[in-house]
Amino acid sequence: MNIVCLDLEGVLIPEIWIAFAEKTGIEALKRTTRDEPCYDTLMRYRLDILDKEGFKLADIEEVIGTLDPLPGAKEFVQWVTAQTRLVILSDTFSQFAGPLMAKLGNPTLFCHDLVIDDNGRIADYKLRLPDHKRKAVEAFRALNFDTIAAGDSYNDLSMIDCADDGLLFCPPERLTTERPELPVARNHTELRAIIAAKL
Repeated sequence: MNIVCLDLEGVLIPEIWIAFAEKTGIEALKRTTRDEPCYDTLMRYRLDILDKEGFKLADIEEVIGTLDPLPGAKEFVQWVTAQTRLVILSDTFSQFAGPLMAKLGNPTLFCHDLVIDDNGRIADYKLRLPDHKRKAVEAFRALNFDTIAAGDSYNDLSMIDCADDGLLFCPPERLTTERPELPVARNHTELRAIIAAKL
């Protein structure tokens, strides 16, 4: 029995923080896990900027409402779920992901939660579980699933490394240089072909 574990942002949907940065003109919010491997450092940095600029959850939700899945992503999700099981393992937040997950056909998503105060301000964030991507893949393997994991960034490496088969999807060049042994898919057609060969 197989299970496919995918990252969300940069694989199936656009990077939400980058889209928000482009809408607001705040270049500093374009920083992602491609640039900062420590997720806590990155999120504290983001929340500090939101506080300084006075942005609330509703401001980000407004931008999310304008986004669509990446080209080919919806069809790719339909193909995977017709072949085997699919779980999305993401470091996004349930408050962000809902509208875009609906556009993907609502595949199973494991992610985190934001802490919102009474004024709609993002006060903090709450991890579902530290290093949850790796722990989910380890749990699936313990349940005797053959696991295939794909992601685009540093925060995906722990799940990619512990999966039976792991690969990168459209990663930054720095990551492919650092991890030349990992297969790379540059689009959803290539990703489908690599996964199909493992099923």
